Amino acid sequence: MQISPQDLKQVMSSGLLSFPLTDFDAQGDFNSKGYAERLEWLAPYGASALFAAGGTGEFFSLTAEEYPAIIKTAVDTCRGKVPIIAGAGGPTRFAIQCAQAAEKAGAHGILLLPHYLTEAGQEGLIAHVEQVCKSVKFGVIVYNRNVCKLTPESLAILADRCPNLIGFKDGVGDIELMSSVYMKMGERFAYLGGLPTAEVYAAAYKALGTPVYSSAVFNFIPKTAMQFYEAVRTDDMATQHRLLKEFFMPYLDIRNRGQGYAVSIVKAGAQLVGHGAGPVRAPLTDLKPAEMEQLDALIRALGPQ
Repeated sequence: MQISPQDLKQVMSSGLLSFPLTDFDAQGDFNSKGYAERLEWLAPYGASALFAAGGTGEFFSLTAEEYPAIIKTAVDTCRGKVPIIAGAGGPTRFAIQCAQAAEKAGAHGILLLPHYLTEAGQEGLIAHVEQVCKSVKFGVIVYNRNVCKLTPESLAILADRCPNLIGFKDGVGDIELMSSVYMKMGERFAYLGGLPTAEVYAAAYKALGTPVYSSAVFNFIPKTAMQFYEAVRTDDMATQHRLLKEFFMPYLDIRNRGQGYAVSIVKAGAQLVGHGAGPVRAPLTDLKPAEMEQLDALIRALGPQ
């Protein structure tokens, strides 16, 4: 069942969001059975929405042929349990193709990931986002990151032209820019913190008017991820600081050892807790054995999930 863009905005305005991994088999092909089992496992933990084929779901590695099956599997598995927002991005026409496939599959909206490689000015970025928004009826959340960094003025133009543009996700980490966006756009958008390992920045973003964030570690420590979100929601700084010290900062130390490890370490965590999603696709690389051992020790110290 489709929900309106404004209903999606409400979903986006509270709670924890997460990006499930995409399951691949030993040959690197999409494993629909494993993916459905993953979503069935994660759905009851209480995330407000799950983002199928997002950044952590290795959207950047997917083909146009396999993408619709991934979104349909997510929608069918989570129907009546949790809304599904699909990743879409890359070149404008490919992003439109993905967005329309996601809408046809029954997703509740899309997260518009950056286009790739080519730099573009604000006029071009506005055209890119506008074309994608106007290709579908459901809600669109734009992801400010990498080569797609929209200014507050550009976002205001897009908000006027595209009623279904209802969300803004920040992956830049520029406090001045984030504050400027919020002050200009106010309640027009739902706001989402989207830096890698967002828990580290959660308290600061809440102070900026962005209390919602997406959790990658929800993929393997969902209980702890929800516990941390609740600590942010209630301003429980003692719990936040304890978990940051005991888990998140040592976790960052492992994550920062390899380029692309922000995804690889999540797949490693899922494997360690018995919910493996297969290897990452090239050009990403999996964690090394010693790094796996260190991550395993961190997870075990948290207790049962």
